[in-house]
Amino acid sequence: MVKLLDLQAITAMHADEYKAAVNRVIESGWFLQGNENKQFEANYAKYIGTNHCIAVANGLDALKLILRGYKELGLMKDGDEIIVPANTYIATILAITDNHLVPVLVEPTFEHLEIDIDQIEQHITPKTKGVMIVHLYGRIAYNDKLGEICKRHGLKLMEDCAQSHGCAWKGIKTGALGDAAAHSFYPGKNLGAFGDAGAVTTDDPELASVIRALANYGSQKKYVFKYVGINSRMAETDAAVLDVKLKYLDENNAKRQQLAAYYYEEISNPLITLPHIIPDENNVYHQFPIFCERRDELQQYLTNHGIQTLIHYPIPPHKQECYKEWNERSYPITEKIHAQELSIPMNQVVTMEEAKEVVGALNAFK
Repeated sequence: MVKLLDLQAITAMHADEYKAAVNRVIESGWFLQGNENKQFEANYAKYIGTNHCIAVANGLDALKLILRGYKELGLMKDGDEIIVPANTYIATILAITDNHLVPVLVEPTFEHLEIDIDQIEQHITPKTKGVMIVHLYGRIAYNDKLGEICKRHGLKLMEDCAQSHGCAWKGIKTGALGDAAAHSFYPGKNLGAFGDAGAVTTDDPELASVIRALANYGSQKKYVFKYVGINSRMAETDAAVLDVKLKYLDENNAKRQQLAAYYYEEISNPLITLPHIIPDENNVYHQFPIFCERRDELQQYLTNHGIQTLIHYPIPPHKQECYKEWNERSYPITEKIHAQELSIPMNQVVTMEEAKEVVGALNAFK
């Protein structure tokens, strides 16, 4: 069996360091908002290249807190619009609607799978206050044109970096390209905790201060509550584990890039389409998506040949029951992606023998 994601094998690579980090937390007797959080926040901010990092409970909270922070600062209000890709994971959309803001869905390109930046300006209205890009699959969703559009129209540029740890544009890491960014450290991510965890990165000191308070029940001083906040904290154990994993992130991403290069070189079945190849700096291959008009048949074929796969994602946000008011909308490129996408094994512990098995099965599919 070639696993899509073998978390046991990934964890085993540095298990002794993780155990030492967790034991350090146990021995300290301090399990929330302690030195491990402070250390990880400092190290992750340095890695990303921002002045501030606020550790929170998960990636969805990070997204929600950015928007909530802008509302508390008076920069956004109920009913304002946020431009967002139509083909993202539901969390990106949930964060917008939960803040009583309006998602304006924009199609991606099929070749690159990220938001079509050439379409953004035509969706800007007087109510538009921001653009939230998603570096889906670990592929860069930013270019200089996008940055210029946001500056020209006075829009906040927010990044959903849930899948792009270590990805960069001209040497600048995702998470530092816009005004604020949300990060997820779900266990299966390129940088994954042992449970749910997330963070916000930004250079904006006011936003950072508000988000830190909002995540702590709305409090900047013990028992004094400036905002109606929430409880969104990263466990000390997860911060300690993430700090270990951060040391190996670039090395592990390089292994993913080597595997991707092999896939691009060797997958030759005309029934299978690969996304356009982009420079390694711009892609950390959180997933390796392939596309096939007979996707479900291909998935079953691979299962029969001992190869695990997963669909990211079978139903687009605008077709979900929770947004039934959008169900009649048509986003044909998004719908094509969701109908044809299949993720094949992609991580730092996939061996060359396993990669050859995956490629052989894909090329033999008829």
